[in-house]
Amino acid sequence: MDTRNHRRHRMEKIGFIGLGRMGKSMALNLRKQGYPLVVHDLNAAAVNELVDAGAASAQSIAQIARECSIVATMLPSSTEVEQVALGAEGIFANARKGNILLDMSTIDPLATDRLAAAARTAGQSVVDAPVGRLAEHADRGESLFMVGATEEDFARVRPLLDVMGSTVYHCGDVGTGGRTKLVNNYVAVTLCQVNAEALALSQRFGLDITRTLQVLYGTSATNGQLRLNFPNKVLVGDTTPGFTIDLAHKDMALVMGAAHAARVPMPVAAAVFESFSLARASEYGKIDFSGIADAVCDLARIERARVPAGWKAA
Repeated sequence: MDTRNHRRHRMEKIGFIGLGRMGKSMALNLRKQGYPLVVHDLNAAAVNELVDAGAASAQSIAQIARECSIVATMLPSSTEVEQVALGAEGIFANARKGNILLDMSTIDPLATDRLAAAARTAGQSVVDAPVGRLAEHADRGESLFMVGATEEDFARVRPLLDVMGSTVYHCGDVGTGGRTKLVNNYVAVTLCQVNAEALALSQRFGLDITRTLQVLYGTSATNGQLRLNFPNKVLVGDTTPGFTIDLAHKDMALVMGAAHAARVPMPVAAAVFESFSLARASEYGKIDFSGIADAVCDLARIERARVPAGWKAA
């Protein structure tokens, strides 16, 4: 990292809007490194935690925009990001020329395009930097960022991303970060569905799960979800959310919308989307997305797949 560049940006005041499960940890990591922060969220308890860590609390979005040269957003969907960015009380109408909206949410890429156009009209710019990895990685400052930005804007936000994460990929101009995130999440969520079906089938066949897993790990059928996520989550009965079925469903909706807009047929995505719709309708939405394996087994009245206590892949 360029130390002079890092010092210059430490002197800038950073706005942070969206202190949810991941956003709060990311903001706290910025405070730990001394960044002056002005924060805003509907959850007063999350705001108070940041205030206790030395951040200031904003009374409005307009206040954040006026006071901060970079405003980071970590919000649930396109709707919330556009609400805080647009309009008379929004970021673009109140920020100075040259300011940056650093949106780390996972939203519709067409919404990012609209935001970028509105920012240019105001003499400002947008960086889309959606987050890879899970909430526990955000806690440790080990998030992965997929960034869409001009070279100049990327250089400005890079020091912040390096504090909040351990891996940063500059994917191209604004809009490419979010589109890369959708490609990544399509694969990750689809692999969860495939793994869930495979495990349900192995359970119905009466196969020994550890032997089945060793075979899968030893062939080209292996995948990161099955090898890294499942053994630490659903296969040991832990479905506390790192990334929920609800969020996976939302991202698959974004994948399908973006694919339709680009005229890319994705029949597998449609099937996975509907499986996650069924899981949500059956009240599995709040559990970890690896828990789709439990949902598939439960709906088919198959014993849930579990590895023995203490088992580790060879």
